Amino acid sequence: MLNAPARLATSFLVLILLLLPAARAGGQAPGRKVAWRVVADLPLPGRAARFDYQSLDATTGWLWIAHMGAGEVVAVDVRSRRVVARVAGMPGATGVLAVPSLARVFVALSGSHMVAVLDAGTGRLLRRMPGGRFPDGLAYAAAAHKLFVSDEYGRQELVLDLASLTPRPPIPMGGEVGNTQYDSAAGLIWAAVQSRNEVVALDPVADSIVGRVAVAGVDRPHGLLLDSAHRLAYVAGEGNARLGVLDLRTRRLVGTYSVPEEPDVLALDPERHLLYVAAESGAVAAFDIRGDSLVSLPAYRTPHAHSVAVDPATHLVYLPLEDVGGGPVLRVLMLEER
Repeated sequence: MLNAPARLATSFLVLILLLLPAARAGGQAPGRKVAWRVVADLPLPGRAARFDYQSLDATTGWLWIAHMGAGEVVAVDVRSRRVVARVAGMPGATGVLAVPSLARVFVALSGSHMVAVLDAGTGRLLRRMPGGRFPDGLAYAAAAHKLFVSDEYGRQELVLDLASLTPRPPIPMGGEVGNTQYDSAAGLIWAAVQSRNEVVALDPVADSIVGRVAVAGVDRPHGLLLDSAHRLAYVAGEGNARLGVLDLRTRRLVGTYSVPEEPDVLALDPERHLLYVAAESGAVAAFDIRGDSLVSLPAYRTPHAHSVAVDPATHLVYLPLEDVGGGPVLRVLMLEER
């Protein structure tokens, strides 16, 4: 028979075990004490109009921003905090992807149904390639030397051969395609198929589907971000404001978490173990990553904050905002430990 101290210790252990699943499912465990600080507001050119994806070239320190509503792409040097390139003639720029190894920047142009290829050092337009009905997310499969483009309304994944700069036959996905990501550890392309509530794996060499993963509890998954090193994918459901954590080894969801309405773009700070989820409703959720679980941190709220990027070297967070005092700005933030 247990004595009183032993009974108390056993009861305490049982209580902890009972609370762990709830913390895992809802992200309610105690998190780090943090607070948001606005570091700077950098004026951006162009009219007050919608922004979309961003991509940081770590070799140059240039942050490429799709100014979708203004039909242009802007590059900001995050070290000097000044605009260094402005590329007009980019109608409906949605996805943007800097590939430092190629010294190229790729831009999905939903307004002209094309994919633009830019020089990463100057922003000079080098080429346009067919982009389906509504090109959106972009991913580069280095080993196959191909660019994969989610054609949202075309319900397909576009495949562009970068050696010849020619399109290959598209891959039918069976539904509207959200963002697309490259899994460098497994050598696969992953894409969110929002109208099927699935995340789909593609073989970039064979240009074929090799797996479909249902993400129950994540409605209309559009936003997608991979942490290849830790074999995790983060999937944002724009239909029910839930964020799913997908284990890429088992291909199963290990948890879902509440995020602001209409989540869109995600960003990861691997060194600080922080995940950011920007939403169309005007908020950026932040999470403390603990293994394959997340703990919710204070959100940052401001109108049109649906695109987020982070510099892993400085840990600064970047939000392009379409209208602050009558014009667009790039807001620079830091989530600081208290």
